[in-house]
Amino acid sequence: MTSIRKFLHATLLALTTLNFLPTLAAAQEPAHGKLTLTHEVRWQNAVVPAGDYRFSFESDGGGGVLKLNKLSGSGAGFMFLVRDMEEAKPHDVSELVLDKTPGGSYVSAMQLPEFGMTLHFAVPSQTSEKQIARAGTAALASGQ
Repeated sequence: MTSIRKFLHATLLALTTLNFLPTLAAAQEPAHGKLTLTHEVRWQNAVVPAGDYRFSFESDGGGGVLKLNKLSGSGAGFMFLVRDMEEAKPHDVSELVLDKTPGGSYVSAMQLPEFGMTLHFAVPSQTSEKQIARAGTAALASGQ
């Protein structure tokens, strides 16, 4: 009777351990490292000055959050929502992809082939800026 109880206890312990292992693995950050910005860029709604930064990415499955911390100077920190992510292609290089807009250079993607992913970020569209300008012009023309 005691040996059956010990066996059941060991089995329950093993199943409980196996149940928590995937949760602990999923909680780890899939990507982290350092990057250098040679000039100021716009990243979503923030202006990120040139300098050396440490980054870490936490995924919630579909998107996630990228944290950026300046290594020197003011020690500024930023958090950016990742719009979506995809698998990196084998020929990709680690780099930031910038979209040039009339408002400046915006980070649209971060390629991290060493982690097997490319992160995509929201960039203000030029069409929405034009639509807002047209709506403002129409309101002025109508005397509102």
